[in-house]
Amino acid sequence: MFPIGDDNHDRTTFPIITIGLIVINVLVFFGLQGGGGNANFTNAFSTVPAEILTGNDIVTDDRVVVFQTDYGTEQSFPVPGLRPTPVHVYLTLLTAMFMHGSIAHLGGNMWFLWIFGDNIEHDFGRIRYLLFYLACGLLASLAHVVLNSNDASPSYLTPSLGASGAISGVMGAYLILHANRRVTVFLFRFLMDVPGWVAVGIWFLFQVINGLGMLGGRGDGVAYGAHIGGFLAGMLLSQLFPKLARDTLGTGSQTW
Repeated sequence: MFPIGDDNHDRTTFPIITIGLIVINVLVFFGLQGGGGNANFTNAFSTVPAEILTGNDIVTDDRVVVFQTDYGTEQSFPVPGLRPTPVHVYLTLLTAMFMHGSIAHLGGNMWFLWIFGDNIEHDFGRIRYLLFYLACGLLASLAHVVLNSNDASPSYLTPSLGASGAISGVMGAYLILHANRRVTVFLFRFLMDVPGWVAVGIWFLFQVINGLGMLGGRGDGVAYGAHIGGFLAGMLLSQLFPKLARDTLGTGSQTW
């Protein structure tokens, strides 16, 4: 199930924060990460569970990974090591939220943010929405760190990055505040309208199922724990950012 858009007939504010977040993520990816080619920058500012747990900056050597293909041949590819972090390692919990691993990673995250973020920004007001977004991202990253706190975990020294934890929080709030809003999705080669709780709920169920598989030893490079943690954080924090009574603000009013 892939969301195409949702019903925004009642939104009266311009989603400047949502658009601003999208612009920042795009600029970071192409300007600072070199479109994904600047491994030195990416591995310096990504979140590494071992660094967060110890509070120490960790630098590792580059290595070459060799694996067997389905055709019985061997292939190898270089894996850059961790780079020195020019800021305190705890700040990578924030910087990693604005970086991505590929164009597809960036595009998918920004699309989901565009569809679901404007409604939550309208609900909370701009400043509260921004604080909510950052809080969800930080809690999502911490959830990932906790789930990979064992030094035997393959993700213990693996850099993680992406806005998906924060966006998962936005989707968690969407489930609470817009459960019945109509969302247009692409499903089984058809376009159809479904309630928000279906569109968001199926996505979350997919994260849980894949997350359990990961915890069982199957890793595919996706931080499902961060997705789940961010989603649950968004559901809970949405109760601390009460929906604004727009009818008391006047038609077309905007809040910060």
